[in-house]
Amino acid sequence: MRRLLEPLDALRLLGGGPVVLVTTRWRDQVDVMPAIWVAPVSRLPPLLAVAVHPSRHTHDMIRFAEEFALNIPGRDLLNHVHYFGIVSGRDVNKLELAQLATLKAQKVEAPLIEGCLGYIECGLEDALRLGDHTLFVGRVVAVQAEREAFDETWTLVDPDYKPLHYLGIDRYAILAEPLQAQLRTTEEGAIELGEKEEEKERREEEEARRRQEEARGG
Repeated sequence: MRRLLEPLDALRLLGGGPVVLVTTRWRDQVDVMPAIWVAPVSRLPPLLAVAVHPSRHTHDMIRFAEEFALNIPGRDLLNHVHYFGIVSGRDVNKLELAQLATLKAQKVEAPLIEGCLGYIECGLEDALRLGDHTLFVGRVVAVQAEREAFDETWTLVDPDYKPLHYLGIDRYAILAEPLQAQLRTTEEGAIELGEKEEEKERREEEEARRRQEEARGG
């Protein structure tokens, strides 16, 4: 049975996406903030957007620096990610207190957080005030990713190399496994979406074998 929810619940229904750590540097200040309202908005040129509330210290840092970096953490940084969302960079140096090592970025002044699975460096292309947030549009200038974690898509093989996803409140997750879509056409040209019986049996056998291997390994 379906529940009727409040309009704000739509934001969490669309949740579950990867969380990023937005790092910035302006003069002698550095800051970090977790964000989940992040989306690609253009392919050519590569542009992405991150929504930041004006009350966040990162908001002013991006506006003044006109650049930022997105760090994509795995589960090892779960507690750090949550901490960074609770404490304000106006009050403390979050990176210093967290005792996380940083790396020099390739194209921007913002630091990169060591131990993340991927990094996206951006120059500020535009800033749009939408509702109670500012949508900062970044022009991608450099990208890096761990080989074990990303090969054209996220590999999702090793749990330590799976990106961290935010579900809401204090709950996070990592994706279980990749699924590959298969489309076939009939002789008449219609698309078949169903799985053939022999393919289903083969898939179930493979899944059973993988579970047995994981059980032996655990």
